[in-house]
Amino acid sequence: MPEQQPVPVPVPVDRLAFEMPPVHEDPAEERAYRKERLAGALRLLGRLGYEDGVGGHVTARDPEFADCYWVNPFGRAFAGLGPEDLLLADGEGRVVRGGRRVNQLAFAVHAAVHRARPEAVAVVRAQGPYGRALACLGELLAPVSQEACCFYEDHALLDEYAGAEDPERVARALGPYKALILRNRGLLTVGGSVDAAVWWFVAAERAAQVQLIARAAGKPVPIDHRAAVATRERFGGDLAAWASYQPLWQTLAEGGGALASTS
Repeated sequence: MPEQQPVPVPVPVDRLAFEMPPVHEDPAEERAYRKERLAGALRLLGRLGYEDGVGGHVTARDPEFADCYWVNPFGRAFAGLGPEDLLLADGEGRVVRGGRRVNQLAFAVHAAVHRARPEAVAVVRAQGPYGRALACLGELLAPVSQEACCFYEDHALLDEYAGAEDPERVARALGPYKALILRNRGLLTVGGSVDAAVWWFVAAERAAQVQLIARAAGKPVPIDHRAAVATRERFGGDLAAWASYQPLWQTLAEGGGALASTS
């Protein structure tokens, strides 16, 4: 008779690896980490096609100087940016570290959102085609997919064409939510980390794509309120967003788009 194999024993849960966001006690270490993630996020957004001319910005709050924010320089392609290329600007848009200009109108919107949301580490405003298409319709993301439920009752619509001349209006429209649809313009997202804010932008863009495709094909069937809320509670937090972003980060790094600091 063949020898009977022992029954596999489950590995104790406390011995299984599970990556969590790092915690830095030293502001200098946290600053270096945020800049690395910000530069990588910009490269990723460029690779995904969410860059259009000089439009599109991602900002990250400095961990030591609360009213100062790291941002990509005006007129530089996302693909070539490293941590050493980022600028630090104060709440008035004045560059305090770096040697290039910032897009003053765009930065003013980011600064207003940062001031209104002190818990938000990062703000993303990029140029995704499906988010812009949905914005042209003046619609919210509908709970027609599991991914879209992450935004259920947790995003808003600024239902008027608003340029960058009134940044405080954008901040007020966002309110306490993770995402804002700017009518005729596109998406803006925030997060408690760079990774979370960027994931919310990517997720919202993809949810908009699914919504538009489904509606073009027929009549989408929405997820009911109770299930949508439960799904949001399970998958709609910043920790879940951070975890969801890690495969994107790893794929970009392994694909030759080195994300580590070159400074």
